[in-house]
Amino acid sequence: MRYEELKDEIKAAMKAKDKVRLSILRQVHGEIKNIEVNERRDIQDADVDAMLKRLIKQTGETLEGSIKAGNDQERTDTLARQVAILESYLPEQVSGAALSALIDDVLKETGATTKKDMGRVMGALGKRTAGNFDKAEAAKELGQRLG
Repeated sequence: MRYEELKDEIKAAMKAKDKVRLSILRQVHGEIKNIEVNERRDIQDADVDAMLKRLIKQTGETLEGSIKAGNDQERTDTLARQVAILESYLPEQVSGAALSALIDDVLKETGATTKKDMGRVMGALGKRTAGNFDKAEAAKELGQRLG
C-alpha cells in the first residue's frame, strides 16, 4: 500500500462513516509514521507489508483471546473485520502452480539437491516474492523434492 493510497482510503472511510475501517487504517498510518520518525527514513513497500503482517498477527491473537474469554459478539466481529481489512491490503501470495514453477527455477538456480539446502532455497524464494508466498506449501513441496 502506498502512503498516498492510505490517505485516500482514510478519507473514503471517513466519508462512508465506516468506523472499523477508519480505526484500523489510522492505526496503520500511525505505525508508518512511527517507522519514519523513529528510524529517520522513508518507508518502503516491504516495510508496509511486514508491518501489515505484524498487525494481522497481533489482531488475530487478540481475536482468539476475545473468543476464548467469551467477550461480546460485537467486539469479536469488529476484530475479525479488522483482520480482513488488513489482509485486503497485502499483495496476493504466490501459491499453487505459480509457486511450483518458481520452486523449479530456484532449485535450478541454487543447485539444491538435499534437505540441507532447504533454507537457502526458502531464502531465495523469499527474495523473489518479497516474502509473499505460502511458506507451508513451499516447505512441503521442497521436502518431497529434496527428500
